[in-house]
Amino acid sequence: MDSGFYAACTGLIAQTDALDLTAANLSNVSTPGYKSQLEFYRSLEASMANHHLTPLNQAVNDYGVLGGTALDMRTGEMQKTGNDLDLALEGEGFFVIKTPAGTRYTRNGNFHTDADGRLLTATGDPVMGDEGPLELPGGDITISSDGTISQQGAVVASLRLATFTPGTTLTSEGNSYYSAPQGTEQPVDDPRLSQGMLEGSNMNPISGAVGLMTLQRHAQLLTQALSIFHTVFNAAPAQDLSRVS
Repeated sequence: MDSGFYAACTGLIAQTDALDLTAANLSNVSTPGYKSQLEFYRSLEASMANHHLTPLNQAVNDYGVLGGTALDMRTGEMQKTGNDLDLALEGEGFFVIKTPAGTRYTRNGNFHTDADGRLLTATGDPVMGDEGPLELPGGDITISSDGTISQQGAVVASLRLATFTPGTTLTSEGNSYYSAPQGTEQPVDDPRLSQGMLEGSNMNPISGAVGLMTLQRHAQLLTQALSIFHTVFNAAPAQDLSRVS
């Protein structure tokens, strides 16, 4: 079978995966603290570790496929809300959250308290402090840039803010939660926390829309190429059959 068919097929698969990724990014342009995902590609032959290709095979079968994604960790635009329990981190760091699936991390500081004073995320998961899930007293509170929580000048708790060892890969879970390998969490050396603010998504809707249209166009062209190859492959046996008969 012609190598061009494989090239078009793997290209279409990669473009389809990239389309899904871009669509997910665009759907979260309004999600506080969302970090867009960037696709990266690798050679198809690089995944064939147990197969030794000849120089000719390497030349005609070196196709690009989606190798995975990486988080774009640029800080989103800071948005003032006036809500004392809305918190935004500038620079590195994550809030630490206790979930039924275990410890998770987020940049979405859209928090609230329940009737028992527990500090919760928008989805109802407890926010962690240095000594466990946070429980805040009633009344006005002040949260300093390092995460210290005070009421009328008295310290009542401290937020647990995390970063990770260099090279740690975070895994996206849902719209704003991330997981990290066990043992990679570290405290933030110089946290910069702002009370009454939220960090917006770092996904640029304009560039995202342009990228989506470009990917759609590439996918259309590859679909057309596959159709042409399919027609050519079917035509050759038909011509041979007529000569035999």
